[in-house]
Order: sequence, then C-alpha cells, then structure tokens
Amino acid sequence: MDTAADTKTWIVTGATAGLGLALAEAALANGERVVGTARRADRFGALEERYGDRLLAVEHDVRDTDGAAAVVDRALERFGRVDVLVNNAGAGQVGAAEEVTDQQLRDMLAQHLFGPAAYVRAALPHMREAGSGAIVQMSSQGGRMSFPAVGSYSAGKFALEGWSEALAGEVAPFGVRVLIVEPSRFRTEFNADGVLRAADRSPVYDGVIAAVRADMRGADGAQEGDPGRAAVAIRQMVDEPEAPLRLPLGAEAVRNLTRVYRRGLDDLQTWAAVSASADFPDAAPSVRAFDRV
Repeated sequence: MDTAADTKTWIVTGATAGLGLALAEAALANGERVVGTARRADRFGALEERYGDRLLAVEHDVRDTDGAAAVVDRALERFGRVDVLVNNAGAGQVGAAEEVTDQQLRDMLAQHLFGPAAYVRAALPHMREAGSGAIVQMSSQGGRMSFPAVGSYSAGKFALEGWSEALAGEVAPFGVRVLIVEPSRFRTEFNADGVLRAADRSPVYDGVIAAVRADMRGADGAQEGDPGRAAVAIRQMVDEPEAPLRLPLGAEAVRNLTRVYRRGLDDLQTWAAVSASADFPDAAPSVRAFDRV
C-alpha cells in the first residue's frame, strides 16, 4: 500500500471522458494518484498503460448509491488516503416539464444529487479524521440559472448546489473545503448524440423549445471551453486557501451568471417593500444561527 504523505489521492467519478478525464490526467501527470470511476472500466485502458499502479480504475455507476462506500474503501486500501473527491459523473437531458417522465426526473436527481451525496458521506469520516480534504462538486451554470427544456437537468444541479452550500459550512471546522464548479459549455461528449438524453417530443412545445433542442445538439464539437484548461483552474482552486465556494468556469458562465445575479438583485430591490409587508408590523427582526456562520 502506497501511503506517501506528500502525494494527493483523488477520487474522480466519470473519469473516462470530459472534465473528469481532464482532471484525472492532470493529477496523474503531476505524480498524484487517482481512483477513477466509470460505468465501463474497460475505457480506462489508455490511462492504465500510461500511469500504471498510480491509477485505480473502478467500474461504478454513481446512481448506485450503495456502492459508493466500497469505492472509497478501495481507495483507502490501495493508497491509504483520500485528499480530493470530485463528483463529476452526470449527463444532460432535454425536455419540457410536461414531456419529462417521473423516472427521467428521478434519474437526473440520482446522478446529480443522490450519487454525489453518497460519495461525500463515504469519504467525509476519513477527511475529518485527517483534518483536511477537498470536495469538488461539478455543477453547471445550469445550477444557478435555467431555461426552457433543461428543467430536469437544472433540478439536479440546483439541488446539488443547495446541499453543497450547507455542506461547506458543516465541514469547514474540520479542515475540509467544498468547491462548487459551474461550467458553461466545454468541448466534451455532453452534447453528443447518444450521450445527451431527450424526453419524448411533444409537438405542442415545438414553438417554445425547438430552437433549444437544435442548439443543444448543434453545440457538439464547437464548445468554447477547453477541458484541459478547466482542469488547471480547478486544481488551482483546490490549493487556493481563499478559493470561493462557487467557481463559474468559462467566459459564457461569467456573462450569464453576472446577468442572472444582477436581474435577481434588481427584482429583490424593486419589490422589497411588498416582500417586507408580509411581516407582523411590531415583530422584532429575526436573528438566526446561520447569520453568524
């Protein structure tokens, strides 16, 4: 068992493609160890040839929440530590709210909330005992904003962000940090045929979301984001003591989220008097525990 005290061990879910692969390769190229998961372990062949026993490839579907603890156990058995957990695995889905079935919606929540939560629960006892660690939650600009046809995808990412924001406050006293990454479009397989999922189309909504469907498919291979550069930025934030809780990734994410935040603040200020009018007139202002966190 390799327990080198100065070498990080990463767990990266969905590590055979896209941002997960870029992060795994960056860690391995820097002499670190990686436990990578994927639904098909045979897709790790090229990485295993290049990096040998510094890579532990594990076949696991993040929707199998009962299996997350076994992956963490294997990481500890092989490398003796877990320093960085990257919850990256997931998939996109297109469809109007009326088109998306209950099962399709549950699947988005399983991939983007329940799966990551299971990994966090499994890794946290070790990180708390070590007094250090980083949890990287791969969200999306769609975790802070949404638009027609992506509601089921955003539901999982919004949920992940709310859960992770609370998590960050819970684990900070133990030396464990949380980073929520909000990418825009990156040149991965996310928009590819056979990868991007779609609900059964209802022609009723063609006038509303046909352009979105076409745009999502048409983006494949033309995304402006570079996964390799994204991995550099994420690694920088993992080691940055003053890193923010949320890291928009890509110029489009910065533009879109700036617009969303400004519009939200404008609406809040415009209707503040109406909002405040719902209180008892003689009630004292509330003071809650999280105000002091």
